[in-house]
Amino acid sequence: MKICSLLPSATEVIALLGLSDELVGISHECDWPPSVRGVPSMVEPMIPPHGLASADIDSQVSQLIASGQRLYRLKDHLLRQAQPDLILSQDLCHVCAVTPDQLHNALCSMPRQPTVLTLNPRTVHDVIDDVIRIGDAANPSAEGLRLAAHFRDRLDAIRTRVQGISHRPRVVCIEWLSPLYVAGHWVPEMVQLAGGLDVLAQPGSSSRVVTWDEVLAAAPDVLIVMPCGFSVERTHAELFELMQQPGEWGLSSDLAQRTFLVDASSFFSRPGPRLIDGIELLAAILHPSDRDHIHESMACRLGPLPIHQRP
Repeated sequence: MKICSLLPSATEVIALLGLSDELVGISHECDWPPSVRGVPSMVEPMIPPHGLASADIDSQVSQLIASGQRLYRLKDHLLRQAQPDLILSQDLCHVCAVTPDQLHNALCSMPRQPTVLTLNPRTVHDVIDDVIRIGDAANPSAEGLRLAAHFRDRLDAIRTRVQGISHRPRVVCIEWLSPLYVAGHWVPEMVQLAGGLDVLAQPGSSSRVVTWDEVLAAAPDVLIVMPCGFSVERTHAELFELMQQPGEWGLSSDLAQRTFLVDASSFFSRPGPRLIDGIELLAAILHPSDRDHIHESMACRLGPLPIHQRP
């Protein structure tokens, strides 16, 4: 079977199912596992994926949407050449991937219509169910069921770890830096499964804009900063730039010590298998133990405050 995956999370599932060799097309963001990076990309972003700050990305996205332009271009000619039997797409976030109507227009010009599986997960359990759906569509349905069972076993292990802990830290998860967004969709459920309480979002809710005053009023015990698609290093650089500006990110020294920057790109932004790693990471942050070792590429504490911040 020839498979085209237009979203990174589905590409990761295909790889775990042992079907990497059947990929004939991926999106520009499909970078895990590294073995898929040589597969032709079927998507071209209209906004440079690197080198822009959060505010600049938000501005360019708003301008393109206001002018009726696409955020991504689907390379129709490559899709026709690849002639996939199965296309994996999504209808959850039009800022993150090609839209269903773009894909529909491209399919209309293809002589042979492939099967299209559209994914729209909003919770961790939806993500696991999608593993089964992808397995069924790609034929190794038994392997999809086995993989889903493995993920549920890992969730059970996390649940066992935190079930006897009475203290549930109050958590706020920041999904974008400028403007300020709190994370929705599966992230509040991840916090809940890791033994915390997301105080500004409910499981399955949409991400939304908030003010810094709202964040402070929520009195979080732990602040998790996870800009969508950002690594720890990129988040650290941009956040410290924002904190150099008076009036921005008014963190007290106490809250700064309870603020963690996490690798959103790998463990939180993509509704795929590595969300389970993200829940395990959150559990280690919220309920640390001697057995936990968090590599700095996965998460780090914010550290000392710039001069403009409050003591």
